[in-house]
Amino acid sequence: MKKFLGLCIAALLTLLSACGIFSDDDAAGENEREPSPYETVNNFDGVTMNVKEGTVSSTGLTIVFENSSDKQGTYGEHFSLEETIEGSWYKVPDIVDGDYAFTDIGFGFGPSAKSEWTVEWEWLYGGLEAGEYRIVKDVLDFREAGDYDTYYLAAEFIIK
Repeated sequence: MKKFLGLCIAALLTLLSACGIFSDDDAAGENEREPSPYETVNNFDGVTMNVKEGTVSSTGLTIVFENSSDKQGTYGEHFSLEETIEGSWYKVPDIVDGDYAFTDIGFGFGPSAKSEWTVEWEWLYGGLEAGEYRIVKDVLDFREAGDYDTYYLAAEFIIK
């Protein structure tokens, strides 16, 4: 009888796990976030990226680029979001099933210029929960076609 009861409990736990009602994924490490691939950010001398005050929501924000250098900066639509967990940055998982793409466009901001860019990420990440985040964008030091350096700029923000 005890053996039969043990088999029934094991079958029930397997069934509940398959239905998503009970899961030990966290114990197995299957829901762990991927660490940030960006070891160095904000190293484009004279170029900064900050979140515009009063624009942060759980689904988007506005970024301000400032270029106090003599270089031509260029950025596009691509971005990624990361969350800090116990002092380290991790990628925010996207909610899109399958492939997705960003419009391949370049926005330029020349020497001594300022530029704003507004992003809505609900389509890709959904609404963010309370926490400390950063948005990361690649920005080019563009000299001419085929001659540029890529930098990664990050701006931190808080969702309350």
